Amino acid sequence: MNGPVGNWLILAGLAVIVLGLLVRSGALGWFGQLPGDIRIEREGFSFYFPVVSMILISIALSAILALVRRFF
Repeated sequence: MNGPVGNWLILAGLAVIVLGLLVRSGALGWFGQLPGDIRIEREGFSFYFPVVSMILISIALSAILALVRRFF
């Protein structure tokens, strides 16, 4: 794996490490508890659907991919 594929794998690995450090430090404690995230808890039943959190992830990934496309 020479060239650009190897570089992309290294970059992806670094991104995963940074994300892991953020989660471990508690910096992303707000994620999944935003207004608009659906949480239903009853006796013997629990349902959770993070609507707003997933919309934020979608917007962030779209912006990152747009920047990558523009510069590469």
